[in-house]
Amino acid sequence: MSPVITHHDGPVLVVTLNRPHVLNALDADTLYALADAWHEAADPSVRAVVVTGSGRGFCAGADLRTPPDPSRTARPGSSGLRHTYHPHVLAMAALEKPVIAAVNGAAAGAGLSLAAAADVRIAADTAKFVPAFAAVGLVPDAGGAYFLPRLLGYARAYEWLATGRPVLAEEALRWGLVSRVVPAGDLLGDAVELAHRMAAMPGAALGLTKRLLDHGLTHGLADLLNEEARLQALAVADPARQRARAEVARRLSADEEDR
Repeated sequence: MSPVITHHDGPVLVVTLNRPHVLNALDADTLYALADAWHEAADPSVRAVVVTGSGRGFCAGADLRTPPDPSRTARPGSSGLRHTYHPHVLAMAALEKPVIAAVNGAAAGAGLSLAAAADVRIAADTAKFVPAFAAVGLVPDAGGAYFLPRLLGYARAYEWLATGRPVLAEEALRWGLVSRVVPAGDLLGDAVELAHRMAAMPGAALGLTKRLLDHGLTHGLADLLNEEARLQALAVADPARQRARAEVARRLSADEEDR
């Protein structure tokens, strides 16, 4: 049984972590399979991605019962992060399309960071978020220290990471960690529906918007406006955008004639 399953629903790729017996904890085989999933997601025919977990958990983080084989995942003397988690976070950020995390259960440690690395998070009412790093004497990994302060603000992110207390779905919604909470049975359907709405947007706008928002988090206004102008030129030049604009103009003309 593959530790990661991918499924195409038209232009939407659904990526499912598939080790339900260990709440989809990450071992070496899962990380290798997940790398293949990001490669599949990069295909231009894929317009949006949904990431979820099978069974009761989204992702419990590192599988501490089966440590990664250093010969496969890291150079001697390295922490291994550059060869294990980092490529996945960078691959998600590099995708020129929206990535939606459908958090169906516990998201802990690196699993929490994986969810935070998505562009949008939807939680089941059964979801639970646990920053488990401090409890085992570790700093946040898999990009958690980058994403969580941006989502929550520094003080809330630091207190949460320093205490490690579980946060349930409704509190995560109040914090802004997730954008909505839905019944567990509706989660995947709602996430895929949202992905389809995003995938239907014309041209390259959503991928370019992702780039622009990220730029704005680390640059001043003048730099942002320069990047906005550059990316808007790319958006305008996309043939799909030109067709969409022509269709809107046609509908407006038809409406005027009807009046």
